[in-house]
Amino acid sequence: MDTSLSTIAVVGLGTMGTGIAEVLALAGREVIGIDISEAAALGAVASLEASTARAVGRGRITEQERTDALARFRTSDDLRTAADAELVIEVVPETYEIKQQVFRELDAIVSPTAILATGTNALSVTRLAAESQHPERVLGLHFFNPAPAMKLVEVVSSVLTAPPAVEAVTALARELGKEPVAVGDRPGFVADGLLFGYLNQAAAMYEANYASREDIDAAMKLGCGLPMGPLALLDLIGIDTARTVLEAMYAESHDRLHAPAPVLGQLSSAGLTGRKAGRGFYTYDAPGGQAVVPDALTPAADAASGAGRDVASVGVAGSGTMASGIAEVFAKAGYDVVLAARSQEKADVAKGRIAKSLERSVTKGRLTAEARDETLARITAAGSLDAFAEVDLAVEAVAEDLGIKQQLFAALDKVCRPGAVLATTTSSLPVVAIARATARPEDVIGMHFFNPAPAMKLVEVVRTVLTADDVHATVRAVCARIRKHPVDCGDRAGFIVNALLFPYLNNAIKMVEQHYASLDDIDAAMKLGGGYPMGPFELLDVVGLDVSLAIEKVLHKEFRDPGLAPAPLLEHLVAAGCLGRKTGRGFREYARR
Repeated sequence: MDTSLSTIAVVGLGTMGTGIAEVLALAGREVIGIDISEAAALGAVASLEASTARAVGRGRITEQERTDALARFRTSDDLRTAADAELVIEVVPETYEIKQQVFRELDAIVSPTAILATGTNALSVTRLAAESQHPERVLGLHFFNPAPAMKLVEVVSSVLTAPPAVEAVTALARELGKEPVAVGDRPGFVADGLLFGYLNQAAAMYEANYASREDIDAAMKLGCGLPMGPLALLDLIGIDTARTVLEAMYAESHDRLHAPAPVLGQLSSAGLTGRKAGRGFYTYDAPGGQAVVPDALTPAADAASGAGRDVASVGVAGSGTMASGIAEVFAKAGYDVVLAARSQEKADVAKGRIAKSLERSVTKGRLTAEARDETLARITAAGSLDAFAEVDLAVEAVAEDLGIKQQLFAALDKVCRPGAVLATTTSSLPVVAIARATARPEDVIGMHFFNPAPAMKLVEVVRTVLTADDVHATVRAVCARIRKHPVDCGDRAGFIVNALLFPYLNNAIKMVEQHYASLDDIDAAMKLGGGYPMGPFELLDVVGLDVSLAIEKVLHKEFRDPGLAPAPLLEHLVAAGCLGRKTGRGFREYARR
């Protein structure tokens, strides 16, 4: 097995192949780019020239380094030019027939010691290796797009792969400045195995007309800190490619979460495959373009407008972190706020928490001392809901327990004046069940803020079948005044964010249960390969495993999908009292404060 890997052939010069070739050439390797299309080869050269010129302009490489890299890259339309390569990386279209043909031809061309790598993210590496005369030298080398920028490389072994081949390409990945993660052979591997299930659920959510494409994408960007929304990402990946990956995943898992949403097949059959076609979930300025242009589905600027109710004063019920944060948000926006807790002492403590938060903002230069004082002056701490008698909007932020919330709303119904809007911040409970605790369910709506409320821009606005139009319009207008981004969704478990986020987290736990990958590798894969700000296990420990389990149970109960059943490992950890950072131990251990 050749381990020097100084000459490398890349077969297939599409976007991914060209990116891999660039990475290799800049790292000092002799690179042979092979494609049957002369246009693709010319395009790869032009792309490399343009990309390296930009790198020089930004000071990332010198002009000499650019010249040397370009000299190390040559193209051909003949697979036989790979004869001297010590490593061949194929990045041809994602079908067994094409890839197997490439491997059969390479067997007769390259040295018996050369390593053959497939760039597949959906097909079985074992099945591809079985077509080779030397299956022990075949493995998967899955780069992420764009290859020059993305740090993750999944190194995929089959049961036939020789360890020296894995060691050689793993060392190469590190020399390229990448982070290699070793995984076994199953469709999607780690990153795509988790990512595509999430993307599929988002497509199904859109297909069900539960929320608009714009709201789904905004919710996941603002609520989870993701670089792109799921539907925009599907357009970037290619809707046909996504469907192929999901078909392969479903063939192995038989999990309904992986069964491609019908809309993916419909768009693919119509040739609406995303950016490359100029149209997918969104419409673009041209095939291959990046700029989204308005189409028939683009909401009008005044789509959410309507006559709402006047809101000058706001009541916030609760004394925890979320209640304090919400009260701070409203007071900063100029509203008079009543912060009510179960006792005057608890209300005063909550107001004190707001004072500390505002002081931190002053220290960091985000707020003036005068604005701090004015904000605090707008907040009245009260030890009883009776103080809500004249508020225009009452927002509850108490424990996530249906009985507790129903009891509170029954009290609000008696205290609040006729015409006041009553909002719940629940993240998983049915809003209509809370609304029915009042004699005016038409005045009740969901306003799901995200934690920490002062920093997070998203609010999920949840209408029930009974919510009045002017109540919805009122809350949308209030969101604009407090500088939050509202997204509309219906009254079902998880709304948008949690309905998409927690099945992804649950599937990550299942990967660990099945001993497919380690916590660290999964977290690294999603941060480096998916652009997630936190890996799934980091996030679970921050959210709290008990909170996560409760949401998983609600989702499973609502949708009755076996794939949504909480992973047993999550239940075991919660039963053991390992709840995450707050207890010092969850999926990882933490220093106790």
